[in-house]
Amino acid sequence: MSVKDAFVYGEDYGTSKFKFGPVFLHEKPEMIDNRGYFPSPSQLLPHMMEEEVKEVVVGEEVQKYLETIEDLSTKLIYPMRKGVVRKDDKKAWKVIKEITKYGLLKFFPKRMKEFNGFYVVSSLAAQSPRYMYERIFEVHKEINEEENVPLVNSITIIPQPLAVAISHKAVTCTVIESGHGNTQITPVSRGLIRGAIIALNRGGSDANAITAQILKDIGYSDLAREEKFVTLFKEEVGLLPLDLNMAIDKAKRNPERFGVIFKVPGTSIEVELKEDSWQRFLIGEYIFNPQHEIFESYYQRGFTKPRDTYIAGEEVIPGLASLSEVIIKSVEKCPTEIQPMLYRDIILSGGNFLWRVPLSMVDVATNSQTKIKLMLEEKGIPDVIVRAAENPQYSVWRGAIVYGLSFPEEVEWNWEKMEGWLKLIN
Repeated sequence: MSVKDAFVYGEDYGTSKFKFGPVFLHEKPEMIDNRGYFPSPSQLLPHMMEEEVKEVVVGEEVQKYLETIEDLSTKLIYPMRKGVVRKDDKKAWKVIKEITKYGLLKFFPKRMKEFNGFYVVSSLAAQSPRYMYERIFEVHKEINEEENVPLVNSITIIPQPLAVAISHKAVTCTVIESGHGNTQITPVSRGLIRGAIIALNRGGSDANAITAQILKDIGYSDLAREEKFVTLFKEEVGLLPLDLNMAIDKAKRNPERFGVIFKVPGTSIEVELKEDSWQRFLIGEYIFNPQHEIFESYYQRGFTKPRDTYIAGEEVIPGLASLSEVIIKSVEKCPTEIQPMLYRDIILSGGNFLWRVPLSMVDVATNSQTKIKLMLEEKGIPDVIVRAAENPQYSVWRGAIVYGLSFPEEVEWNWEKMEGWLKLIN
């Protein structure tokens, strides 16, 4: 094993979670929320507690600094809401720098004499503009300089869907990476087919939005303002229906079967769904088909629809398009002769595809791969094969590690090909 291979280090900048860590972690990286908190300046407490005064707090420490619910919207920053960070968003880039530093310092082997920096493989959304690549390079260089230790020897960047394909050794496939901020539909044939990529403006944050609206409607407006609570409620209560109309009909006729009480561990907070238990199925359906007629009443009340996606400034993908329609649109941008192959290996990755199916509800609820297969078959696409990524939350990180191990160290970064190693240490 070469020195490079011993110190390959992966970074997955997900819209909700930041996954990171070196090659020796094998299958599962470390993971923290991709967020940062900007606490109010204090003249007393930091000095009394002999703590460092921090401009931005990341990782597990965030919980200790949270103030009022009203403060969350301005002080708690999620930098990659839709996978892309604005070039001039100073707070967002500060958060990205801090979570990057957090990970590198956590695994920095202080007593290893032969260590001369990690070989970092960062992974970004497929639609990330060039300036994000430039800024990620700068962030790692700045961390090296500020810490005055060789944390990063060399760095490269790959798109998240490519990392998923690499981790599954898939040569020709369609990767659908769905995280908190967006859903990237990416055909792959020995590399990304860039002209066919569609980054749909719909992801876990939209499932959160419909979940928050449901909480408001049943009388929990205060809780609906806390994103962390909404996410927990969504993950525990939300269901993905085989067929939404059938699921709603069964739940309304037998609400006791689908009723649920959600309790927040360590608190007295609980939310109960009884007669409203049918709404559990709206949470999952919204990601896959927000144009279903049942959502029209929400839109009429002012609920924000998913934003349209603009491709090359000309083509418009409606925000309400079903996921099956967008997959077909993406695949049809590829040569006809490889389209059947793209449908025969669809890989689902990302936390937004982790819908559980309670054993008592297998007649009405389903998983993401079955849902997409059924939706595509309804559109007349035969022989569809959909598989879930192994450990969907970690497949990007795993692909980044595999890429770092296999890509030759002597290949320098090339801006035309968007590949290679950028050396930060002489």
